[in-house]
Amino acid sequence: MAGHAHHDAHGHGAHGHGDAPAHGSRKDYVIGFLLSVLLTAIPFALVMTNAFADTRITAGIVMLCAVVQIVVHMIYFLHMNTKSESGWTLMALIFTVVLVGIVIAGSLWVMYHMNVNMMPQMSGDMGAM
Repeated sequence: MAGHAHHDAHGHGAHGHGDAPAHGSRKDYVIGFLLSVLLTAIPFALVMTNAFADTRITAGIVMLCAVVQIVVHMIYFLHMNTKSESGWTLMALIFTVVLVGIVIAGSLWVMYHMNVNMMPQMSGDMGAM
């Protein structure tokens, strides 16, 4: 029992978290899980069934579901809000969003310019060879 007395002497015996942000309830985790499954199933179904003739519409819906799913994960699983940890969580989120935006924009820029600068496709005239 000496180990418990030492542990209690530092104020950790009650297993309280003090100023730590609250953990989610089972209901919150179930809601987050169901939303995540739904936000994964919708794009999967759209892609597998070719629901829209225009692939840009499908791509837009897939990206929208991805963004909503990121928000769902941050709220229901990471318990992020503006009040926790004196705003540092929000600052970390803003930094991450900016960093991810730079990476995505740079990747799209590189892919676009690589596609434009690649050798032109051969025409359908294969008999000339």
